[in-house]
Parts: sequence; structure tokens; C-alpha cells
Amino acid sequence: MTSSSHVNRRTLLKRSALAGALTIPGVAALSSCASGGGGGDGDTTGPGEVTDSNPFGVADDGDIEVVIFDGGFGDEYARDTARIFEENYGSVKLDSTQEISQLMQPRLVGGTPPDMINNSGANQMPHPALIRDNQIADLTELFDAPSWDDPSVPVRDTLVPGTIEAGQYGSEAVYHLNYAFTVHGTWYSRKFLNEVMEEEYPQTWDEMIRVCEKAKRDHDVYGWTYAGQHARYLSFTLLPMAVKIGGKQVLEAIDRLDEGAWKQDGVVAAFEAFEEIAARGLLLPGTPGIDHIDSQTEWAQGKALFLPCGSWVENESKEVIPDDFDLAVGAPTGLDSSDALPFGTIYAVAGEEFIVPQNAANRAGGMEFLRLMLSRDMARNFTEKLSSLTCVQGAADGVDLPPGLTTAQEAIDAAGENIIAPRFRGWYPELFIDHMGVAMGQMMAGDLTAAQATDRIQQEADKIAANDSVEKFL
Repeated sequence: MTSSSHVNRRTLLKRSALAGALTIPGVAALSSCASGGGGGDGDTTGPGEVTDSNPFGVADDGDIEVVIFDGGFGDEYARDTARIFEENYGSVKLDSTQEISQLMQPRLVGGTPPDMINNSGANQMPHPALIRDNQIADLTELFDAPSWDDPSVPVRDTLVPGTIEAGQYGSEAVYHLNYAFTVHGTWYSRKFLNEVMEEEYPQTWDEMIRVCEKAKRDHDVYGWTYAGQHARYLSFTLLPMAVKIGGKQVLEAIDRLDEGAWKQDGVVAAFEAFEEIAARGLLLPGTPGIDHIDSQTEWAQGKALFLPCGSWVENESKEVIPDDFDLAVGAPTGLDSSDALPFGTIYAVAGEEFIVPQNAANRAGGMEFLRLMLSRDMARNFTEKLSSLTCVQGAADGVDLPPGLTTAQEAIDAAGENIIAPRFRGWYPELFIDHMGVAMGQMMAGDLTAAQATDRIQQEADKIAANDSVEKFL
């Protein structure tokens, strides 16, 4: 782990005695009348007085430990939250790491976990296994608690629809908070496409191939690149394309692990379309072997026109995206006018999961840290600093959004009801990462045909469906 922070509230008060109250640039001061703290195996409520402003009874000297995934969002937003937490309660020991599973799993098993974990990234711990082993707490109390900004409004009523459902696994219990509302799609430079190439974003696959061939022929720019070492990134565009072609029942069948779900006409057509990119030489050479940072860097440098990714790309690649890039996200290109759903169908979902371990020493403090993160000021701070929307309704209102995030918000508005959110990704992570993603990458590298890739994924889905030791959620 890196970057530990451990500053006690009383120390902060001493430091601010002459300098004034602690403030965060761009974030209004928050306050709460709090007393109490605690946690453990029993009730989430701590030993302190329970009030509307301190619904979990956190002690004013109740220290907590927080671990943040050090990825595209970094940890500055969490440190800002920690400062406000420390003004009201005890100290926050905050660490950040990319090795979530390697470092956190042993602590969960050993009964000495932190009080809150940002369980995200390539080394994310699988939530179904954590739920099965009773290692993470049900967050229903958090969503039923009074919101930080208005005690008369419960937290659940301040959230974007679908946020709570994203943390459910076949029951009413909610096991993780998905904080960042992410738009997945095809990212590109609007300046290059519209002004240099004098083209519009392609809405049919024939148009996509034509535009990519023109970029290569006239500008020595390849059509596509992607995170080759994490080929599941392709699904951010490929899956909604399959749903656009075949209808919403396509994804419903995949989520249910239905027999033949990955052999549906819409799925096969989408795989064949992406296979064509590689077959026509429109994929940036070397793509299958590079990681997400390398692919984003080469794309930002103008070596490829399109990149499948999530809206975190604007912050994660801000050091390499040129100022005049005019970043934009396009909804997945469809096949043709016969598609079941209209252009604009997009993959958007609350993501970036946060959990509170069941055996946390100060589980009440972990819950309260999340409640604070769900305040409008903390959510607004996240959006302003990281170019990402959150699950808090209205938190981005009036914020001067950067180009990419502006188009992401426009894409959500344009999609209306045609927003997809794959559930199998969280329910059966081994299918999403180890089988689907790998098969997609092998197809793009020319090692599998589209038919072989979908066959392989279907075989693995069938194995999971037949395995009684794997809990099913639909």
C-alpha cells in the first residue's frame, strides 16, 4: 500500500485554531453533531448516541481505516472525504493500492479487515464469494439512513435509479455501493473526426468500416485500439451493439445463463463485426499485447481513431490527451436499419464498488464514511476533480463539465430507456473476465473466429449454469 494518512480530529482542530476552519477548494464546509463509534460482528450501530446527523452512532474519537483502489480515480476524493470525517469523528487511516485482492483477502479471512474498502480494479475481490463467506455487510442500513444534506430524505432517495440494484444478488440485501456512474462507449477525438476527416460518427457498421478505412488510407491512422491485456474492454461497445441488434432480451438471456445465450443472432453479428476490424487490418498493430494505459496513450497520440472504454478515460488519460482533442463518446455503432433498438442505445451503469467488511472493527464508521461520500458536496467534488459522474442525483448540476463528460451526459439523455447494465459481470465475474474477455482478445488477435469465440464463451457459461456450487441470481 501507499500514501498513508492518519490525522486525528483534535490535531486538526489545534492546527486550525489560528488558521480557521479546514476547507476543501470547491467544496462547502460540512458539519454534523456526532458522538459514538464501533462495529464488529453484531449491530452496525456504534456505542455513541444515535441521531439524524449520526445515524450509526459513530464515536467522536472512533478511528477508522479505509483502503482505496489506486486506479483511474486516484484517492484524492477519498482524502477530501476523510478531512470532513475527521472534523466530526475520529482519525482516518487511508491507504491506496492496486493490489486489492492480494492485500485485502487475507485480512478478510483473518478477521482484521479495514472498515471500508474500494473493491475495484483488475485485482478486485469477487463479490459473490465475499457474500457466500459472509465477509461483507449488508448496506441496506446505509440506504435507509437520513441523507447527510437533509435528514428528512433517506439516502436511497438521493441516488440515481439502478444504484441500489447494482449491489443486489438475488435478494433485498445490498452488498456494495456503486459510486461512479460510468458511461461505456466508443471514445474519439471529435476534432479529428469532424474537422480533419470531415466525417460524422458512424451509426451503421458499413459506415464504421468506411470511416476506418479512410482514416488509415488518408491519414495513416488505424481505426481501433483497445486494452489488449484486458480485452473485456471490448465488451463496453460490443455488448450494447449486440443488444441494439437483437433487443433487450439478448442481455436478459446472457444474465440468466440461458442455453445458447451467446449464440443469439445479435451476439454473433456483433462479434463478427468486430472480427472484421481485425481482418481488414484496421486494428492498431500490437494492440493485443498492450495494457489499458498504453492503448489510451497511443489513441490519444492519434495512432487510432476509436477506443472502447468507460468515462474514467478522461481523467485517467488527462496527461496525454491534447488540449484541443475535443474528447467525445459515441454510442455503439449498430449493424443497419434492421436493428431492434435505435441508435443511442448505450452501456451505462453505476460502478466503482465500495464495501464495508462484516467483521470491521468500526463498521459504523465505515458506513458513515460512505454516507458522507454520498453528500452532494462530496459527490460534486468527485465530479469536478475527476471528470466522472456519480450516483448522487443532481450533484453535477451547474458544474462546468469537461468535453468528454459533457458528451457522456448527453449520451445518457439521448438513450432514454435504452440503457443497458449487464448483471452477469458482477454475478459471475469469472465468466466476464476469464472467459468472455479472453475469447474476445483471442478473436481480435486472429486466434479464434467469431463463431469459435462465442462457442467458447457459451461453453463456459453452460459450465457455470450446471455447477450447483455457484449461486445463481436469476
